[in-house]
Amino acid sequence: MDFYFRKFEDRRPEPPLEHNKSIEALAQVLLIMSAVIGGWYIHWRWTQSLNMEAAWFAIPLVLAETGAYIGLILFSFNLWRTDDVEKKEPPSCITDCLRAGEDDARKISVDVFFPTYDEEPELVKLSILDALKISYPHPIDIRIHVLDDGKRPEMEAVAKELGCNYLTRDNNVGFKAGNLRSAMEQTSGDFILICDADTRPFPTILKHTLGYFRDPDVAWVQTPQWFFDLPEGTPLPDSLARRFGKTGRFTGRALEKILGPIKTGQDPFVNDPKLFYDVIQRRRNWANAAFCCGAGSVHRREAVMQVALRQYASAVNQSVSREVTRLKKANGQAVINDADLHKLKRTSLQTEELTPYKFHVSEDIYTSIDLHSDPEREWKSVLHPEVESKMLSPQDLLTWTIQRFKYAGGTLDIALNDDFLLRKGLTWKQRLMYTSTVWSYLGGLWNVIFLFAPIIYLFSSIAPVNAYSVDFYKHIIPFLIFTELAAMFSTWGMSGRKAKFSYLAFFPVNLRALWTVARGEKISFTVTPKARQEGNFLYLVYPQLAVIVLTGAGICYGWTGFLTGFGSHTVEALVINTFWGMNNMFAMSGMVKAAFWQPPKEVSGAKVDGPDPDVANECDNNGSGLPLAA
Repeated sequence: MDFYFRKFEDRRPEPPLEHNKSIEALAQVLLIMSAVIGGWYIHWRWTQSLNMEAAWFAIPLVLAETGAYIGLILFSFNLWRTDDVEKKEPPSCITDCLRAGEDDARKISVDVFFPTYDEEPELVKLSILDALKISYPHPIDIRIHVLDDGKRPEMEAVAKELGCNYLTRDNNVGFKAGNLRSAMEQTSGDFILICDADTRPFPTILKHTLGYFRDPDVAWVQTPQWFFDLPEGTPLPDSLARRFGKTGRFTGRALEKILGPIKTGQDPFVNDPKLFYDVIQRRRNWANAAFCCGAGSVHRREAVMQVALRQYASAVNQSVSREVTRLKKANGQAVINDADLHKLKRTSLQTEELTPYKFHVSEDIYTSIDLHSDPEREWKSVLHPEVESKMLSPQDLLTWTIQRFKYAGGTLDIALNDDFLLRKGLTWKQRLMYTSTVWSYLGGLWNVIFLFAPIIYLFSSIAPVNAYSVDFYKHIIPFLIFTELAAMFSTWGMSGRKAKFSYLAFFPVNLRALWTVARGEKISFTVTPKARQEGNFLYLVYPQLAVIVLTGAGICYGWTGFLTGFGSHTVEALVINTFWGMNNMFAMSGMVKAAFWQPPKEVSGAKVDGPDPDVANECDNNGSGLPLAA
C-alpha cells in the first residue's frame, strides 16, 4: 500500500537540546524576576487599578490574569532545571536490574505490545517490521505481540506471517487499558515496551533504555514521541506562484529577502512535540515527576503489577467493609459471623477488578500517578531525552481535535474525580508538577476572557482598569518583557510562539472538555484515526472565526467612533486593545487555516472518501467539535 508518509521515511530526528549550565542559571534568574514582577503587577491590579464602576468586566479579567499568573508560577517550577538521569550500560542479565540480594542470572525478557483496533493491517505491519530489527548487545528474549481488539483475520494473518504472537479477547472492556491487561495475563516478560499501532521503534530503543533499570526503583522510562510526517511546508515564492504566477513568485522572493525564508503550511496543527518532551517532560526528571505518555515507553512488569495488586487488595477490603456495615444495619447485628464474612470476601474478590493499567481514557498518566504515589515503594520515572521511535501525526483538524479533547478531558477527569493531589505517597515536587499539568487544561476559563476583553472595550468603550496611564505601563511592560525573556532562555531559544497561539486557540476544545467532566459525563475512548479525513472542517472553528470577525469589527468600530467623535474611546486604550485584539486574531487564524489545510497532491497518499461518520459522531458527542497545554 502506498502510504502518504513513504516520502518521509529518510527523515531523522533532531538530537536532544544540549544542556548549558550558564544559560540555565540565567534562565533561573529571569524566572524569579518574572515571578516577582508578576506578583507586583497582580497586586497592583487587585488593589489600585480596578474600575469598580464596571465590576462585571473588571473582576473577571483580573481573575483571569491571576489564574494565568498561577499557571506561570507552576510552569516556571517545571522549567527550573535540567537533571538528566545518568544513562547506564545495558544490563546483561535480569540480576543487574534487581535489588541487592536478589539473584537471577537468566537473560532479560521483553514483551513488545502493539495494541490495535481498526488500524490498517499494512500500517501495523510496518511497525512490526521495525520492531523485528531491535538489537541488543547481550542475549535477550524479545517477544512481539499484536493485541487486536478488532479481532480481524487479516491482522492475525499479518502477525503469523511475521512470526509474532497474536492476542485477542472476548470483549473490549477497558479499551486500550483492558487490552494491555489482557496481554499481561498472557505474557511474562520482565519489561514491557508499549507501542501504538503506528509506533516504529528504532533498533536502539532497548539498548538505550534498559540501562536505567539497573536502578531497581525505576518503574518506567518514557522516550520522546517524534512525528516524522510533519508537513514541511512550501516556500513562500512557490506558494504564491501557484496562485498568482510570476508576480506571486517575485513578491515571495522579495519578502524573503527582507524577512528571511518563509514557508506556508508547515506543521499546520502545531503537532511538533519537541518542546513538550525535550523541555517540559525532560525538566521533570529532577522532581521524579516525568509521566508516562503511552507509546514509546518501557515498563518494569513488577512495578505495574505490585501497585495494581495493592490497589486491588485495598478495593476488596473497602468493598467488604461497606457490605459489613450494610449487613449490620439491615440485620441489627453487632458482629458478622465467619461464614457471612467469608462469603462477602469471596464476592468482593470476584466483583473488584485487577487493573494494571487503569480503565481510563488517559490510562498512561493515571498509571504514572498510581506508581508515583505508591506508599510502600518510591518508584521512579525517567524521561530519556533521545528519540527512539517514530510515529504519525494527525493530518487533519478533526483528528487533531479528537486527540486533544481526549487529552484534556482525561486529565481533567482524573483531577476532578480522583483527588490524586491528596494522595500521601506523592512528594510536594510531584504534586506541583501534576498540578501544573492540570492547571494548563483549566486555561480555557481565562483564555476566553482574554479573547473577548478587547472586543468588549472596542464596542462599549468600557475599560476594566481605572486608566491606561503611566502607572499601568509601569507595571505591565516590565512583567511582559521579563516573562518573554524568561521563556526564551528557559527553553534554550526554542520558539514557543506557535505553541502559545495554539494554546490560546484551543479554548473551545478546552472548555467543552471541562464542561463534559463537570457534568459527570464519561470521556469516551476514541481511537485516533491514522488516515487523513478528507474535506475542510470549518464547523470545528466557528468559535475562532467568531473571535476574528468580532475583533476585526470592534477595531473598525472603535477607531471610527474615535475619529468621528461618536464614541468615548481614548487613544491610549484604543492602541492597547487594538494590538491585543490583533494578537488574538493572529492566534485564531492559525487554527482557521488548519481547518482548510490540504496536503500537497504528491503526498496525499492514503486517503478515505470522506470523514468517517463514526469518528465524526464521536467528535460531536464528546465535545471535540463546536462550542473548547504545558
